[in-house]
Amino acid sequence: MDAAKVTNGVWFVSIPEAGLFVLCGCPPDVVKHLMHRGAIAEARSGGAAYETGPNAILLSDVAIQSGTFCNMAEFPLLQMFWRQGFSIPGHVNNKGQKPLFIGLLSQLVAQSAYILRGTFGLEDQAEIEAAGISPEFAREIFRYKLRFAGGTPKSLGETAEFAPTDSGAALLRGGVSVARKALNVYAFRLGDSEVEVDLNLAPGESYESPVRLDSHRIERDYFSVVHSGEGNGWDKYRPCMSSIVVFQGKIYLIDTGPYVLDSLTALGISVNEIEGIFHTHAHDDHFAGLTSLVRTDHRIKYFATPLVRSAVMKKLSAVMSLPEKSFESAFEFHDLSFGKWNDVGGLEVQPFLSLHPLETTVLYFRALGPQGYRTYAHLADIPPESVLKDYLVDDPDATEVSAKLYESSRKSLHFAVDLKKIDVGGGLIHGRAADFAGDRSSKILLSHTAGDLPPADMEIGSSASFGLQDSLIDTQVDYTRLAVQRYLAAHFPEASAEDLGMLLNCPLVRLNSGHVILRKGSEAPEVQLMACGVVEMIDSGLGVQHMLSTGTMIGEVNALARTKSARTYRTKSSATILSVPSRLFVEFVRRNYDAREMLARLEIEYFLQGTRIFGEMVSSSVHNVMSRELFIQDLKAGSELSTAGGASLVVVRTGKASILIEGSEVDAIGPGGIFGEESVFFDRPSLMTATVTEDGEFLSVPRATIKNVPIVEWKLLEAYERRITRFGLSRTRAAN
Repeated sequence: MDAAKVTNGVWFVSIPEAGLFVLCGCPPDVVKHLMHRGAIAEARSGGAAYETGPNAILLSDVAIQSGTFCNMAEFPLLQMFWRQGFSIPGHVNNKGQKPLFIGLLSQLVAQSAYILRGTFGLEDQAEIEAAGISPEFAREIFRYKLRFAGGTPKSLGETAEFAPTDSGAALLRGGVSVARKALNVYAFRLGDSEVEVDLNLAPGESYESPVRLDSHRIERDYFSVVHSGEGNGWDKYRPCMSSIVVFQGKIYLIDTGPYVLDSLTALGISVNEIEGIFHTHAHDDHFAGLTSLVRTDHRIKYFATPLVRSAVMKKLSAVMSLPEKSFESAFEFHDLSFGKWNDVGGLEVQPFLSLHPLETTVLYFRALGPQGYRTYAHLADIPPESVLKDYLVDDPDATEVSAKLYESSRKSLHFAVDLKKIDVGGGLIHGRAADFAGDRSSKILLSHTAGDLPPADMEIGSSASFGLQDSLIDTQVDYTRLAVQRYLAAHFPEASAEDLGMLLNCPLVRLNSGHVILRKGSEAPEVQLMACGVVEMIDSGLGVQHMLSTGTMIGEVNALARTKSARTYRTKSSATILSVPSRLFVEFVRRNYDAREMLARLEIEYFLQGTRIFGEMVSSSVHNVMSRELFIQDLKAGSELSTAGGASLVVVRTGKASILIEGSEVDAIGPGGIFGEESVFFDRPSLMTATVTEDGEFLSVPRATIKNVPIVEWKLLEAYERRITRFGLSRTRAAN
């Protein structure tokens, strides 16, 4: 028996004598980590080539850690079924044994719903019609979905076995047992042997991307396309197929694959710069990074057809065990209409249905410039023409609607454009380069593959390297300085336009990744404003290392108080900053504010920046609003913490407190800790109480302020889930 660490929060337990190989922890792209570690490797038996790998999965007790999904078994399950051969008739590994899922019943139930949504999408014709599709068209869509599913979708209960651990232990195969020792801590036992695994991420730790990316600097153009992913769910060296559209300096994502924040950081883009996402479909390699987009201090715009949005939200609801309406505060939803140009702030977008196992669209983007329209086509997850013909024309159940759908689908894939990116992953559900041999587009890029393109495909299209930026319409505008102007106005709303102009006239400085902006123990000769890129704040005393948002100001407190910095700030990516001499900043404050009041407020903002809940990706302008709205309480040991009738979240500035459920302590908090997260989500009496255990100062942040900041809500939800799970409650039981 052996337990090998795969990556943060993930272990691989091998028990060959029992024929059991357990993947413990299942974050996005975990199959690529297993490939790197050799736990998934190529093998051959009886002339058949296949892969090795896990045959069981231990799920995390909680759905999210550090803002990332913990239980994403879609690709590990597909790897077992098809690449190991469990579901292939006559395969050497098809011995009738089903994959085994281990974990709390609440997570097993969530996993069942998530797998069904991720492999089949909308479950019946009624759900398709509810997305605005006519009954006749919905009937045809459901018919070809059933063809992909082999006649009927199978639930996880039919294709896998479950081993619940709610009682504290479970008997597995071959005499192996597993015991749940604490939250996310499990011990596997066989005879006298035992190995223990801990699926918890340490404070400040996150799941790691299996893909390593070089640093790039992209331009904030008028209209361009940045290639941010060309691989697929099995390519261990490249991110999954995706693109970024830059329009009038604004950043739009096409899909959000695993570890999208790592890709954005490598490109010098802060998640707070994202204007919106265009979503093609809900397979994990295009969906798994969705939680990253709530790690902002504003609601990102979400663009999709109602058909795709319905499938995506139902899958998100399943994996999180939350109602769909829970995500309304995280995104600003905008529906796209099929087959017409939709106006998105001047950028035009036209979606067409792609005949895929679950609801999918291909997307065309165009913008008008001095030389007329320029157009980009993003064709992710398309069927090969032979499958399209087989399912829609040659199928015995084909109708007139089938023939019309076949013709319209072929046509939608072959419009000539300036730049076209095509899925050529092959097989039954991905495209083939040969189908585009006669395409008249000016430039064709072939994507969604693992490894190099074969010579025949190279004659049809080229490949793109990560970070390549294709400019379609050049810019004559400095969009970075325009963004700085907005940040300054938001941070200093009372200041005169003329004095804001004085700051705006300071130089913009471009920095490379790894540059130290302000070092701990040094004075701040300049106050810096992050214009674009990613900067990290390091405070070893607090044990925090936060990614900061664009719009964040660095060195304000040091400039006004004439103190040395207690933290270090360094660029995590290529970045651009506005550099304001400290003496000029002090004069600006003197002209527009009471300097003493401003310093007191900035010191609170500085404290918030160092907390786990309010530090990461919350800009200075949002901290500014919070510092104006919160109120301060000085409390003695023995006092009860109050959320003021559910209206506030309590943050410990100094002192300590104990949080209890029914008299049992579920958490002990100190500076930066929070109490009252339930008040943000539920309009009912709290399950928890809190008692001050050490005198201190406690900040009450109004709920209305928090509700406007998605990343804060997300972290509060994570804290709430850990606390109730530690007590032994599921989120559903706690809500009741």
